[in-house]
Amino acid sequence: MPDSAPRPLEVTLVGVNHKRAPLVLRECLAFPPSHLPPALVAMREYVPEGAILSTCHRVELYAAAPDAARARAQLERFWSKHSGVPHWEFEPHLYHLEGSKAVEHLFSVASGLDSAIIGESQILGQVREALRLGLEQRSTGRVLSALFRQAVTTGKRARTETGIGRSSASISSAAVELARKTFGDLRSSRVLLVGAGKMGELAAKNLLDKGVAGIDVVGRTPERALRLALRCGNSASLSRLEDALHHCDIAITCTSAPHHIITREMVRRVMRVRRGRPIFLIDIAMPRDVEPAVGEIPNVHLYNIDDLESAVATNLKERRSEARKVQPIIADEVTKFERWRATLRVVPAIVALRERAEAIRQEELARTSTVLDKMSEEDRRRIEALTLAIEKKLLHQPIAQLRARAAAGDGHETVEALCDLFGLDFRPLGSDRRDGEDPSLERSPSPGDRPGRGD
Repeated sequence: MPDSAPRPLEVTLVGVNHKRAPLVLRECLAFPPSHLPPALVAMREYVPEGAILSTCHRVELYAAAPDAARARAQLERFWSKHSGVPHWEFEPHLYHLEGSKAVEHLFSVASGLDSAIIGESQILGQVREALRLGLEQRSTGRVLSALFRQAVTTGKRARTETGIGRSSASISSAAVELARKTFGDLRSSRVLLVGAGKMGELAAKNLLDKGVAGIDVVGRTPERALRLALRCGNSASLSRLEDALHHCDIAITCTSAPHHIITREMVRRVMRVRRGRPIFLIDIAMPRDVEPAVGEIPNVHLYNIDDLESAVATNLKERRSEARKVQPIIADEVTKFERWRATLRVVPAIVALRERAEAIRQEELARTSTVLDKMSEEDRRRIEALTLAIEKKLLHQPIAQLRARAAAGDGHETVEALCDLFGLDFRPLGSDRRDGEDPSLERSPSPGDRPGRGD
């Protein structure tokens, strides 16, 4: 029987977003796509489970650990070391949540409620990508993997069961709307799209919907730029970016480059060729594609992602009313996740019970080995299957009850009773291995699994 109840892994997050931190600080703390895999690998040295959600408007670090206060300190230490920003410089801008509050926050983010543009469509894919990278780099374990899967489920429910995503808005569509408000009829404007990734594709679609006759595409990956250009205009490599800027009226930049690709000196040269003809640069990348000092050049009008919210304000009134309908969905999914997390406390007891039952089964089979050896191979397989089926049926109800009691909050008492009844002796979760590492012999159900599934 265990000496003490296992310590559950608590969800902890620290983050900055468009509400709490200026763009220049968010940019310094962001994780460009190319930096994420090595960052997640490094994160494993700081917390048992870790995940990173880095988007245009937020950077959030998640951990699952038995000590929330220590996990917070470790996340901030990792962040400072990775970004090169001293802790004292970004600490005043941080928000910190733990437990069910952290779970509720991520589910709200996935539902689009915490975005600068309420209900925007890209965030759900970004949450899914954070999960994929965490699994790929093995930084997420049982708890964070389940948390992010449940967040994706919540985001899908929000968009199918309410109108939060109706007349979908996104950062890309906001950029196009800003261009339309500035120029009016875009059919007479020459548009340059710098970046051919997902945001670039969305921007191209919105530009075409607004009646733009053609779009020039410049991409870091020539093949991707060409594919996008085949649908909407002409393409060029990034090395021809300066030439492309000579001729456009509006340039929308959305690459994943970790550095500025449009510099002050480049634009100075461009403006000399343009003879002062105005140019509008809309930078929706994070980190920014355009050096901020470019905005100081005469006749250059520079906008960034923090300038976009007002561009779609007229589309958000209906979404705010729909947001109230999303809250019950989030509350329901948080409850499911917390009930599931509570069942993790009894996983070692379930493993021990199954091992005990299997040991007894093998002992009894060994006792009859002389008889079994005289049987045909087919008959021996039937006996093996019969004893295994009996074992599973006998264990199903105790295990189901143990999980149900754990979800209701009294799992420890049930574990003690189980230990007395079956003579179990096991170590609590995390007692002989790194906290948060999955038990090698057992997978507990995910929050969405049906009761009894896998027993």
